[in-house]
Amino acid sequence: MVALAPLMADRPPPLRLLHDEDDLVAVNKPAGEPVIAERGGPPEGCLRRRLERQLGRRLWVVHRIDRDASGLVAFAGSAAAHRAASLAFEHRQVGKTYVAFVAGTLEPDRGRIDVPLHAARKGKARPARPEEPGRREAATEYVVRRRWHRNNTVLTLLEAHPLTGRHHQIRVHLRSIGAPLLFDPLYGRGLMPPELDGAPCGRLALHALRLELPSPKGDERLVLEAPLATDLQELHAWLDGLWSGGPLQYETRPDE
Repeated sequence: MVALAPLMADRPPPLRLLHDEDDLVAVNKPAGEPVIAERGGPPEGCLRRRLERQLGRRLWVVHRIDRDASGLVAFAGSAAAHRAASLAFEHRQVGKTYVAFVAGTLEPDRGRIDVPLHAARKGKARPARPEEPGRREAATEYVVRRRWHRNNTVLTLLEAHPLTGRHHQIRVHLRSIGAPLLFDPLYGRGLMPPELDGAPCGRLALHALRLELPSPKGDERLVLEAPLATDLQELHAWLDGLWSGGPLQYETRPDE
């Protein structure tokens, strides 16, 4: 038993289940873990495989969020449920809500970003040029929930609702309007204000908060939600404590 202790200490804690039925499972993904195995990485080193080991059954991937993001990820528990969920995403019958902390401000407080995207080098994406071959239409709606001010710097908390599911869509859309996600290593490098030095969170400040989708059983609409990750709650509290801001509009809940 003593010899096994170091191995047990290295094993990550069980994933928190947000929804668990035969046809659909949802978890709160920690930041830094890919949903599926990455190219060149170990096949078992991903959220899907870890959850399959935890539950002891096969799962099907129906959508993904970025490795560096936290939040809600749903898996199908059968091939039939996978087909139904995939069709719901394809036909835009799924409502998606993300929480995002960004540098800069967005005006008006509620709007829509319609910027077609194009694949870029090294797995990135970029705004497409007019009439460029390979461009893909992309749309993201947003709602500003809070702003903080310090010196001449403004930070904004918003909810983003991607209407399409393009690669890095939220990250590229927000960067395209001058409001990059905090600590984004791909699209925000060199753009973070010095006032963020000492912040309790240094990873991509993006969290998949909510999914609204048809039930695989076809008799209701499910609303699944993942509490805001602890490090983003700490960032929120740090900004409230050291920065000036307007009335709190977005209520965080403990990530129990």
